[in-house]
Amino acid sequence: VICNYSLLTKSNTFTPQIPSLRRFTAAFSPVRKRRFSVRATMGEVAEVGVNEPVAAPKLPVPGKRNVLITSALPYVNNVPHLGNIIGCVLSADVFARYCRRRDYNVIYICGTDEYGTATETKAMEENCTPKQICDKYHAIHKEIYEWFDISFDKFGRTSSPQQTEICQAIFEKVLEQNWLSENTMQQLYCETCSRFLADRFVQGTCPDRECGYEDARGDQCENCGKMLNPTELINPRCKVCRSPPCTRDTEHLFLELPKLQGLLEEYIRNMSVVGGWSQNAIQTTNSWLKEGLKQRCITRDLKWGVPVPLEKFKDKVFYVWFDAPIGYISITACYTSNWEQWWKNPENVELFQFMGKDNVPFHT
Repeated sequence: VICNYSLLTKSNTFTPQIPSLRRFTAAFSPVRKRRFSVRATMGEVAEVGVNEPVAAPKLPVPGKRNVLITSALPYVNNVPHLGNIIGCVLSADVFARYCRRRDYNVIYICGTDEYGTATETKAMEENCTPKQICDKYHAIHKEIYEWFDISFDKFGRTSSPQQTEICQAIFEKVLEQNWLSENTMQQLYCETCSRFLADRFVQGTCPDRECGYEDARGDQCENCGKMLNPTELINPRCKVCRSPPCTRDTEHLFLELPKLQGLLEEYIRNMSVVGGWSQNAIQTTNSWLKEGLKQRCITRDLKWGVPVPLEKFKDKVFYVWFDAPIGYISITACYTSNWEQWWKNPENVELFQFMGKDNVPFHT
């Protein structure tokens, strides 16, 4: 058995440069963090340098066990807390270290999820641009994970040119397969703010009678997990000005999930066994399939996001849950230009994804 530990030793002082991180680590000061690899079976202890040279990007090696590991991309709109790290980052890191010690060929990928209403609303709160929010909090995330010695091979971000290129390419393939439709839908509109209220820009009471949570978002109730459309909320209100909105017609693109249900059921039935999915992942996914998949709107009336590459929808961006899972791929593309060897090579690469249960259906 091989274990890896991060030890805090009372010598010298470690002082993070970011104020919020200094507060976060105040309970540990004055300390100096040293990382050790401990071989439990032999009692060997070897100190590993924290600032080791950056190696050349790794690629899958024929004849070796090639392992691609991801952990859920944290939203960039806040400072990460222990729950974020314990939830899926630390477990993925332990697994990555285990695989390396077994001499597997491993890369561990993560990064900040930077598009969507969460970023835009945070930018409004701090009176700056979405890009400034992303730059600020990405640096905070990166420093915190470095302080914890999380062994990412690449910690990137989704607001990259690679993300735009790959996301738009996938969209165009979906469009070619006729799996999209255009529909006019009623959307909540705030006349005070002069904007459509997508996702986190609107709050209201969850329509589920057994829930009734009063601060449900326009895309999901965080209390019961139910997926929502903004117009389903009871007593909706604009998150920015708190005014009640009106409804207006707007055109959007929808992913025709009902057309894909048969293909998805076959894929999930096979891959959940081959891939050794957790019971939670299987049950969550099957509950969605049992209810019957519905059309899903994949565009938003926002400015901050991956632009939709169609003239008719040039003023819209993709819904964050359409582009965010693609972030693992684009971050790998930032790590190596030969990213397809990791993502289009299922015979020679094993993919392990670590995430919270609320992320499961967007991935499966």
